[in-house]
Amino acid sequence: MDRENLSDADIDHTVELLNALRRWRETDQQMRQSTQSDMNLGENDMKALRFLIAAQANNRAVTPTELTHHLGISSASTTKLLDRLAASGHVTRNPHPRDRRAVLLTVTAESHRQIRATLGSRHSQMFDVAARLSPENRDTIIHFLTALSDVNATDPPDH
Repeated sequence: MDRENLSDADIDHTVELLNALRRWRETDQQMRQSTQSDMNLGENDMKALRFLIAAQANNRAVTPTELTHHLGISSASTTKLLDRLAASGHVTRNPHPRDRRAVLLTVTAESHRQIRATLGSRHSQMFDVAARLSPENRDTIIHFLTALSDVNATDPPDH
């Protein structure tokens, strides 16, 4: 790590920023785990529901194959996941209107309501926090988080 050009105050401030990011990630993970637990769902179950809800909000139909790709799991695992979600009343499988061999996935209204009731208020509060920032600060944070995401998306260098 090159800290040569940083003052002690800059180093401390940088560590403070990374610690704040870590705390946010921890509290976000706790919130998601609490929601999963309340709804008796696994992590991939919740990821699937979030993906399907987002697709529905954009009037986009999702097939099991698309869900498989999104989750990065096997088609057999997706089938088991969908069987669980259908049996617990979270998802319905509907015939594709043009392809009789395909099915489309839909989150049930009750499941959508449960998720909104659990996460909706927190998401609204997070939106409000972000909206209170100046456009310049939002741009800075977007740049920072995008750069961190890019670091995590690349393979670590060989040493």
